[in-house]
Amino acid sequence: MQHRLVDVPGGRIHLVEEGTGPLVLLVHGFPESWYSWRRQIPAIAAAGFRAVAIDVRGYGRSSKPAAVEDYRMLAHVADNAGVVRALGEETATIVGHDWGSPIAANSALLRPDVFTAVGLLSVPYAPRGGPRPTEVFARIGGDDEFYVSYFQQPGRAEAEIEPDVRGWLAGVYSGLSGDTMAADGNRIYFIGPGGKMSDRFTGGPLPSWLAEDELDHYAGEFERTGLTGALNRYRNADRDWADLAAWDGAPITQPSLFVGGALDASTRWLSDAIAAYPTTLPGLAGSHILPDCGHWVQQERPDELNELLVNWLRGLKG
Repeated sequence: MQHRLVDVPGGRIHLVEEGTGPLVLLVHGFPESWYSWRRQIPAIAAAGFRAVAIDVRGYGRSSKPAAVEDYRMLAHVADNAGVVRALGEETATIVGHDWGSPIAANSALLRPDVFTAVGLLSVPYAPRGGPRPTEVFARIGGDDEFYVSYFQQPGRAEAEIEPDVRGWLAGVYSGLSGDTMAADGNRIYFIGPGGKMSDRFTGGPLPSWLAEDELDHYAGEFERTGLTGALNRYRNADRDWADLAAWDGAPITQPSLFVGGALDASTRWLSDAIAAYPTTLPGLAGSHILPDCGHWVQQERPDELNELLVNWLRGLKG
């Protein structure tokens, strides 16, 4: 795999690539990096595609602007389009996981001239709409605080995470993985009064898909960069809602694919969004819910996901 830095209008994006052929851009979520695609890049390249995984702005070796507003959705869409141009391509298929899923979806929605197909992992597509997001988040959880609300105040979550990045990451990866999550897989998302997110970590072993040296890789990146850039994505929820008003309720019409885990709260809480796919994703080729799988789809079930992705990508070529 080749590592590169490419210049985009908003700064520089670090990427890892392998293969030749039609471009497939892979966009990770929180708290991850390009490394979360380490088992997909070779498989996509072997199938005849140019697989490119980026460090999203704020992560890894990509640019880390200081201002919170520089992490708005419009900036991420511009980064993705800029990467395609910097690689000498005109179009790409884009695939995203976790936060990368709405980033990929909005890249396809706002720039259909560049992104001709979109794959979404774990987080279903739900068009912009409804009340202001922070108002919705504030009503979730009763006496507990929903994690997105907990992440809103700059510095608050950082104060919890950064003294022990490796331990916190281990807790999140284990807490949302199908083989290590608590019986109530939702509890990690809610913070008790005066508490921390880590108060509800399971404290158990690492999930089977994550070796100690792989956790070291993730921890090393965040120990070097801090978590502020990554958390600033959450701090733009209301700004995104305002920025995307012109696309309220808009469908994504390009060819699409969705893959989620049956044990993932994202697919359970957003089941109505999945049910609405005939309207919101009229180009959908398949919606797959993997049994016994949690949130980290491409790492928990790499072989199964790779087969689904490659078959879909080959169908696009045909």
